[in-house]
This record gives sequence, structure tokens and C-alpha cells, in this order.
Amino acid sequence: MSNGQHSEKKLVVVTGASSGIGKELALSLQQYGYTVLATVRTTKDQQALEKLGMPSLILELADEHSVTLAIKAIHQHCGNQLYALINNAAYGQPGAVEDISRSALEQQFAVNLFGTHQLTTGLLPLLRQDGGGRIVNISSVLGLVAFPWQGAYNASKYALEGLTDTLRLELHDSAVRVSLIEPGPIRSQFRHNALQAFNNDIDWQQSSHRHQYQKITGYYSASDHPTPFTGTPHDVVKRVLHQLRSPRPQPRYFVTLPTYILATCRRLLPARLLDALLRKLGAMR
Repeated sequence: MSNGQHSEKKLVVVTGASSGIGKELALSLQQYGYTVLATVRTTKDQQALEKLGMPSLILELADEHSVTLAIKAIHQHCGNQLYALINNAAYGQPGAVEDISRSALEQQFAVNLFGTHQLTTGLLPLLRQDGGGRIVNISSVLGLVAFPWQGAYNASKYALEGLTDTLRLELHDSAVRVSLIEPGPIRSQFRHNALQAFNNDIDWQQSSHRHQYQKITGYYSASDHPTPFTGTPHDVVKRVLHQLRSPRPQPRYFVTLPTYILATCRRLLPARLLDALLRKLGAMR
């Protein structure tokens, strides 16, 4: 599967590589001939990756000091050879907007936006030096449309989309190319992690939405993903590979049929009809 013609052993940083999309990206890009440096949150995950021959470092995006240390470590590891940064690390905080505490919302943004911004700006000098670096931000279909009971996650991905669009405009005259990847449902550990965040931060039994929450917890607890047209992490890998290889990468890459459908609905449907559709889809969870 190696493809040196395209990769030429270019160095890529992938965040959130302990499982799911991030792990698949790190291992697949390595197979395609890229040199990958992965980031994970725990020593256990770091050891697991290194057993697979994957160099890695610890990064907790919610911790400003951890991000600073990671930036320094990446500079030392890469010199001036960094080709791409793939910002994949994120999690979802379920819960009705009125049930999300300020601290839970701040934590959601600290991981999904603030840490990603800090890491990106800290590595931009390296990406400029390599004569054509790439930034790939993994967003979500929920950066395009909002689902009920996902307010914190929706907001963080909407914000990531706005920040990424702005960065792309500002770097237009540079050699750095910036793209968003917008997956729909993907088989991963995302639901498991979201359920943990829900149980830790939402007092659902005291909520006026507790009956709806019973459906939500059932959705996140299910061992098999009930959503139709669920994709795999490799579907994301294919879009990322195009972004890394193309001389003119697309600003946005949709992944899975639901993203294409909902992006079209967002453009074509009146707001009230779109709201009705999103309420129905949210109730299916």
C-alpha cells in the first residue's frame, strides 16, 4: 500500500490517534508511506501505539500547558520538515442546552476548539517552512446543521468551521492549504466517550428532558450503531489522502451519505422545514 510517489516520506501529525478515525488515519497514512507522529491523551494509549511502530506523544488539548509542551516536542521532532497537521482529536458532550453547565461547555470548547487553535498556530511556522504544508480539520455534519440534545458539540463544531474558513482565507497567499473534513456517522469510540461525558456532567434525572434522555442513553449504549448509512474510519482516510496529495485540495470534504443529504437540505429547505427534519432525526437517537 506504500505510495512514495505521493508521500515522499512527508511528516504528518495526527491528533486523537488512540482509537477510531484518528488511529485509522495514523496507521493508514504510515502504510501509504507518510512519516506519522501521533498524539494521544494517556501513557497507556501511547504504549499501545508504539507497540505498532507508531511514534507518539502525550497531548491533552484542554490543558494549555500540555499543548505548549506538545508544540515544543513536535518542533524538536520535525525540525523544518512538517508537511501536514490533521486535527482530529475531539469529543461530544450530549445534553439539552439548558442542562449543560458553563464548565461542561467550556471543557467542550477547550478540547474541540481552543486547544486545536493553539496547536495549529504553534505549528504554522513549521508548515510554512516545508514549502506547501497542509492543515486538515476534522469537523462533523453537526458543524453544518444542529441536532437537538447536542448543543455543546454543535456549537464547538460550528465554531471550528468558522475558524477554519477564516484561516483558509488568511492563508490564501501562502503555500499552506486548509481544508475541513465533515463526516456523518462513523463507527468509532465516539458514542462511548459521549456517554461518559453525559453521565459525568448532566443531572438528567432532575431534568425536564429526562424522558428524552432515556432514548439518548439507549442510543449511546447500543453496541451496534443504529444510524443508516454509517461509514467507517477508512472513508475519512480516503478524503484526507486526497487533501494531502492534491495540488488544489477542496475547502470541504463530505463523508457519508447523511452529510451530503443534510448539507443539501440546509441549502434548499426553508428554516422551518429544516428544523422539523432535524427534530425528527434527533428524536430517532
